[in-house]
Amino acid sequence: MNYNIPEDLKGLTETEVATSRKKYGYNRLDAVKKESWVDLLVNILKEPMLILLICVSFIYVLTADYGEALFMFAAIVGVTAISFYQDNRSKKALEELEKLNEPLSKVIRDSKIIEIPTFEIAVGDLCITEEGKLINADGRIVHSNDFSVNESSLTGESFSVFKDSKSEDNKVYGGTITVSGLAVFEVENIGKETKVGRIGQSILGIKTEASPLQIQIRNFVKGMAVVGVIIFLAVCIFSFVKTGDFVTSLLSGLTLAMSVLPEEIPVAFTTFMALGAWKLMREGIIIKRSSIVETLGSVSVICTDKTGTITENSMQLKHLYDYRSDRIYEEAEFGTTALHELIDYSMWSSEPVPFDPMEITLHKIYEQTRKPDQRKDYQLFHEYPLEGKPPMMTHLFENEQKNRIIAAKGAPEAIISVSSLSEEEKNKIRKLIKDFGEQGYRVLGVARSQFEGNDFPDKQQDFKFDFLGLTVFYDPPKKGIKEVFKHIYDAGIQVKVITGDNADTTKAIALQAGIENNAPAINGSEITTSSEEDLLKLSEKATLFTRMFPEAKLEVVKALKKQGHVVAMLGDGVNDGPALKAAHIGVAMGNKGTEIAKSAAALVITNDDLDKLVAGIAAGRRIYANIKKAVQYIISIHIPIILTVSLPLFLGWVFPHIFTPVHVIFLELVMGPTCSIVYENEPMEKNAMQRPPRALTDTFLSWRELMVSIIQGLVITAGILWIYQYSADLGNDEFKTRSLVFSTLIFANILLSLVNRSFYYSIFDSFKNRNFLLAGISVLVLVLLFVILYVKPVSGFFSVKALSIKELGMTLIVAVISVLWFEVYKLVKRHLGRK
Repeated sequence: MNYNIPEDLKGLTETEVATSRKKYGYNRLDAVKKESWVDLLVNILKEPMLILLICVSFIYVLTADYGEALFMFAAIVGVTAISFYQDNRSKKALEELEKLNEPLSKVIRDSKIIEIPTFEIAVGDLCITEEGKLINADGRIVHSNDFSVNESSLTGESFSVFKDSKSEDNKVYGGTITVSGLAVFEVENIGKETKVGRIGQSILGIKTEASPLQIQIRNFVKGMAVVGVIIFLAVCIFSFVKTGDFVTSLLSGLTLAMSVLPEEIPVAFTTFMALGAWKLMREGIIIKRSSIVETLGSVSVICTDKTGTITENSMQLKHLYDYRSDRIYEEAEFGTTALHELIDYSMWSSEPVPFDPMEITLHKIYEQTRKPDQRKDYQLFHEYPLEGKPPMMTHLFENEQKNRIIAAKGAPEAIISVSSLSEEEKNKIRKLIKDFGEQGYRVLGVARSQFEGNDFPDKQQDFKFDFLGLTVFYDPPKKGIKEVFKHIYDAGIQVKVITGDNADTTKAIALQAGIENNAPAINGSEITTSSEEDLLKLSEKATLFTRMFPEAKLEVVKALKKQGHVVAMLGDGVNDGPALKAAHIGVAMGNKGTEIAKSAAALVITNDDLDKLVAGIAAGRRIYANIKKAVQYIISIHIPIILTVSLPLFLGWVFPHIFTPVHVIFLELVMGPTCSIVYENEPMEKNAMQRPPRALTDTFLSWRELMVSIIQGLVITAGILWIYQYSADLGNDEFKTRSLVFSTLIFANILLSLVNRSFYYSIFDSFKNRNFLLAGISVLVLVLLFVILYVKPVSGFFSVKALSIKELGMTLIVAVISVLWFEVYKLVKRHLGRK
């Protein structure tokens, strides 16, 4: 892009950048401390499970049971390694996200305009800021073109301020937003030394609010920890009273405490969220916080802009209506002499350095049809920015001979209302605008004015304008957009179109794009004048919201949230900032999105493809479903471990310590990777995007789901305790009984991980969704089981005996019966669902 920047602005050389950086450092608030691998390790060693393992290890050392102690230390290393691998993977994924979220800034260095990461801005750099960009350092304006800035983040004043190098206040400040035009500023302060840096140091201490799911999981784990402490004390006291052996009683209590603690759940949650965000990042969906992944699956309403989101944002100029000749001209006729004035004033009313696609088109048409090019002869000396409801803008240019051009363009209704037209003429033009709108065209009105002296009116609407005509653009819907909306509707999600365009154009484009609409369009002014009760009804019933401005957009988002909807708001402009921030998920477009939209949004779609949001919602649903599967698996498998450890002791059975800490920790080592690595890798079920979204307030496990998991666990327990009693009745010793019980539990664990891949589809349907990690870990667990049973030194260490083929087959049959009954439950569920 040609910025028309003076040649004397050369910027810093590489040597000067290095010198500046050595003196002033990087442009970042470096109070944010990065977690090192040592921090990760220390955090892992604080985990309750590790503390219990360390306690058990020391008890074994004190009782000179060095073999058991060595195994426990090996288990500590194993659990730490798995946790470290998971945490490190999550940390790396989040670091990758941070890198992508780092905004780029334009600077002049060595006379070249380049883009650099914002943290690399050095004191003395010449930074370029333009419309919609966030200013990333404090500095002094050295060159500007029609530049205005919104400093509300510092001053609280919402209006924009025009500044240039000669202004009394010619400074710009980091954290403020460029509203119009362009400025080059020399950087004076960076990082903590900026105005916003000095104000905002306290912000760094604010912790991110936990999501509903995080809170629910934390409370569940805390509850289980309390239960673990109570059971630990009960077992210790009961066993000591019965046996008088303090060490054995303490080990029994610790064994049970280990079996109760579901420490895999928080690990699984963190892993699922971080890796989910990382996988989405690879698909071009950048997520600011990994917990957003959870919210994505609950989206029930998508509020989308029209231009550039539903449409291509190509803005082809299809027609020009010239008021004086009262004629509509086609593309081939744009060189006609009668159109010169309309084309001239359309261009003059645009920004001198255009950013908007329509303005870029108008500049191109001017270049192609008007000779000589007078743009260099005239300087913009006064401007009224885009404002009003509906909006318009006015530019005042002057050349050296003091000849003036006063050009205005904007929403046709706005231009008609300020033009000297009779009511009959206005109605005639309104009819034309409606006809164009019904064909899906975007229409702008153009007008001119004359004014002597410099005592300009406060409002542009106070000029006396002559109406010149209409510019008629066509922005076609994107290819494949109908399919995208079909997927959204299939997922039970509503679509609301929130646009600054008029009702007729919006209706036509919505129809072409496949948006379901059976209610009249609502105008922005209706939103602001409605009562709260009416607004709630309007926001629920209406699909198309037209002639919208920032306050109206914000009100619609708030109203939808009050109705209990989880709202995703798509936006790309400065004016979308408040609504993006207010929505549950603000979604900005990576290509055409302004910097302020991207910073306000929680999610950025790098290639502006709405289908990516659908992919994000699908990923959110997959991850949430997989977390539930992991948690239900953990609950179901913990129940037989807890009851097999405790019931023989409390009921005074022949072998009260059927499981020792060695057996429990082996099972924990099997369960950890299954729930947090294997289930994270589980593909999405085929009906996930045909279900309505879940409410964000839903608990991660309903009582019904919790009961299903408890019943699964109790049935497995019944099978294991039956084989215990069967073995005892046969007269088998403790080692043989332990082998049978332990093998049954391992088989049941593997089968449960397969069955719980879906709580609706059969195990055979689930096999179609390939998960190589699940197959790999299942085979590894079976190999380890056979090593424990049949390799003598290992079987002696685990206090088990080798099983015959018949005995092994029996344990497998008991495991199959105690787990696969659930397939019958799913069959009935599917049958009733079809009915």
